[in-house]
Amino acid sequence: MATIPAVKGLLTAALLVCAAALLTSGCGEAKKAAAAPAKPTCAYARGWQKLANRINAPVYCPGWLPDPLQGQIGGEWNNINSVSTDRSYLESFVWKETGGGAAGGELHVNLRAYPGVTKIPTCRTGGADSQNVPCFADARGWVTANGIRARLYTVNQDADAWHALLLWRRAGTLYTLSEHVAPPLTFAHVVRYLKRELASLVLIKPA
Repeated sequence: MATIPAVKGLLTAALLVCAAALLTSGCGEAKKAAAAPAKPTCAYARGWQKLANRINAPVYCPGWLPDPLQGQIGGEWNNINSVSTDRSYLESFVWKETGGGAAGGELHVNLRAYPGVTKIPTCRTGGADSQNVPCFADARGWVTANGIRARLYTVNQDADAWHALLLWRRAGTLYTLSEHVAPPLTFAHVVRYLKRELASLVLIKPA
């Protein structure tokens, strides 16, 4: 028959085993939580590599765009694929839905770069009283993701008009990523999308 001291000893040993198991489990969970997030991937790297080679400068391929958009240069949603003589480029991806009785909507994302330029470019406002203005203006704080610290601008020109826009600089080149604030998206929703898009960018260097 077991004595009281022996029973106490067995209980103590059992508690120690349980505590060790809990600690081991906790450490395992901590390791999982500390695991690095998945690295962004570019599903359509071939077209972006051609662009980088063409302008002889790094470009950013979007690893994620809001459905149904896909970041494929020359693809179904790529409505503008433009490179200027100064090697700056504009890649635009757009989806629109319209129709009688339909609420309609638009998703429109632009990616730009100005190789060898860090200053914000100048645009014309158009109309009878057209004047020179910064293409990107009204800074509203910062967004950081994917090792990029970008400034948020809310008054933009040309293809970025009515867009919220993120701007950053890398190795002497100015880059922008913008999205149209239009139904079904609110400004807050667009900013959330921009953060996710920024986090998904993959840098592709010229070969």
